[in-house]
Amino acid sequence: MPVLGVIPARLGSSRLPRKPLLSLAGEPLIHCVTRRVTEMRVCDRVVVATDAREIAALVTDGGFEAVLTSTEHQSGTERVAEVIAQTAFRDFASIVNIQGDEPFVAPAAVRGALACLERGDPLGTAAGSLDPALAGDPSRVKVVVNARGHAVYFSRAPIPFDRDRTGDVVYHQHVGVYAYTRDALERWVRLPPVSEERWERLEQLRPLLHGMPMGVTLFPEAPAPGIDTPADLAWAEAHVNRHLKEVSP
Repeated sequence: MPVLGVIPARLGSSRLPRKPLLSLAGEPLIHCVTRRVTEMRVCDRVVVATDAREIAALVTDGGFEAVLTSTEHQSGTERVAEVIAQTAFRDFASIVNIQGDEPFVAPAAVRGALACLERGDPLGTAAGSLDPALAGDPSRVKVVVNARGHAVYFSRAPIPFDRDRTGDVVYHQHVGVYAYTRDALERWVRLPPVSEERWERLEQLRPLLHGMPMGVTLFPEAPAPGIDTPADLAWAEAHVNRHLKEVSP
C-alpha cells in the first residue's frame, strides 16, 4: 500500500516567527525535516504542504516537493487533507503527517504510527518514554494508552496523576506524528471542534473525543524535542554540532 508523507509548514508562528526558514546547522529547518523523512524510506512520496510561496520556493530549490495550500487552515491535519484531495495524490490510501518542526523525529515514531494502520486502526501515532521529573512541562504532551494500544486522552498536564506520590507512574510523551487512512482523515476534518482541543491546544483530541480509535505505538526512547522556541533552536544547533564533532575524523 503506497504511503504519502506530508510535512505541514506554515510561515506564521507566534513563538518563533518564520520558523521553517530559520537556519539549523547551516540549512533551513524545513530542509532538515524533509531530508530526514525522505531518508527514512518509509514513504513512497514526501511533500511539504505550506501556505507560503516563500517556503514552497525554498523547498523546491532544495530538490524536494512542495504543495501550496490555503492560509485559512486551523491545523496541520486540515492542511494535509487539502493535499490528499488533489488529483495528483488520489492513489495514496495511507498518509503520514510529520510536523515541520521535528528535525530529529525518530524513525520508530513514523514507522510506529503507520504500523497502527497495518493492524487495522484508522488513525495512528506514537509516544516515547518521559522522565517523571519532566511530566509537569506543558510543552511535553502526555498520552494515556489503554490495554488495546489505543489513546485514551492527551494532555499537557501530567497524566496519569500520581495521587499517592508512589513515584512509580509511567508517563508516555506523544510525538507529533499522525498516520491516517484516507477515509479517517476525510472524516477527521469534517468533525465539529470540541472544547478540549481548544483548552489543551491539541488537535488530536477532536477525533478522539468523537469516538475515532487512535492507535499508539510505544517506543522506549525519550523523544527529541521539536523546535518551538529560540531556546529549542539553540539546543538543536548545539546537538547537531556535537554530532558533527563525534563523526568527524
